[in-house]
Amino acid sequence: MNTDRLPRAWLIVGVLWVVAALNYLDRIMITTMRDSLTQAVPMTDAQFGLLTSAFLWVYGLLSPLAGFLADRFNRSRLIVFSLLVWSALTWLTGHARSFEELIIVRALMGLSEAAYLPAALALIADYHRGSTRSLATGIHMTGLSVGTGLAGIGGWLAQRQGWRFAFDIFGWFGIAYAVALWFLLRDPPDRRQTQTSSPAPRLGEALRSLLSSGSFWLLLTFWGLLALAGWAVAGWMPTYFKEQFQLNQGEAGISATSYLAVAMLAGKILGGAWADRWSRSNDRARILVPAIGLFVAAPATLMLANTSLLALAIAGLSIYGLTRSFSDANLMPILCQVADSRYRATGYGVLNMFSCLVGGVTVYLGGVLRDAHISVSTLFMAAAAGMLVCGVLMTMVKPVQKRTQAP
Repeated sequence: MNTDRLPRAWLIVGVLWVVAALNYLDRIMITTMRDSLTQAVPMTDAQFGLLTSAFLWVYGLLSPLAGFLADRFNRSRLIVFSLLVWSALTWLTGHARSFEELIIVRALMGLSEAAYLPAALALIADYHRGSTRSLATGIHMTGLSVGTGLAGIGGWLAQRQGWRFAFDIFGWFGIAYAVALWFLLRDPPDRRQTQTSSPAPRLGEALRSLLSSGSFWLLLTFWGLLALAGWAVAGWMPTYFKEQFQLNQGEAGISATSYLAVAMLAGKILGGAWADRWSRSNDRARILVPAIGLFVAAPATLMLANTSLLALAIAGLSIYGLTRSFSDANLMPILCQVADSRYRATGYGVLNMFSCLVGGVTVYLGGVLRDAHISVSTLFMAAAAGMLVCGVLMTMVKPVQKRTQAP
């Protein structure tokens, strides 16, 4: 009997989807209420930006350690603990009275949220071992997209009820959901047996094992370059639409985000389903699907950067979002093929750290290049070149673990 088809394997995806949405909603919501927040807690624009930067730096730097904890201890309990702590910090954010209190809470939130994603993706991989792993991962990752979209609720509530109200609502909801998950979420029985019968993983051993693999280094380079390209597109698309097509700020923002969000949500599901189906006959399917996606996303980005027609730009942006998202659905399944199964969450934490650091540098360098009067179109063409390199790197990854069907 294949446990991938048992209802519990999909129940795990469903309950974690809600946590994934909360993960991104709680972290991004503060950026949607800038005016309300800065009026209540005086701060400069640089200080407001630092609230997000502090979160990102702590989140990225601690991701490898957070991933190791998911390999070392019970993944389900770590997920519940992470959700409980960051939800309490979300509530506490709404009760901060000064900038200093806000930045401390945001840094602590980065620490608590870092523990979630490696543990959740590894737990999904534990339950989905056959030809449903990529689809299950892709569905879960759509929760991040939905959470990003719902973060705008924070700004809406701030206008009507004050900026603290949204943090109270979502903080208490997360705490209640964490309590429910304590009784519902469990690691699969065979993982619990392995934990009791095998020596406990050590962080040094985990890092040595991962970094001794040429394919893991390829994945690390791939994920960093893809973050560079992704932040370049996402960070500067509203500016490009505004300048290239003479749109006002509201029109440019909607055009730059709404089509992209819908396309990326669809791409995570399509890329996961396609890779799973193909993996039944080809061990390299989960590696090839992201590569193919990027070979399509790159020319779509070039079309976007070199057109004077808004309709073509939107088409290019949608194709980019759809095909670039194939990578999101397949990164953890690929990691399961190239890394020791004892260290897959640690591996994802290392990849996540590198991606966050590269993303932060990319946003800053984009501003530097803009100050030097480099056009946004040039940034997009560089992003397209980076995606082509990513596609080539992905084709060089060699699976060590063959596809498996759960007994």
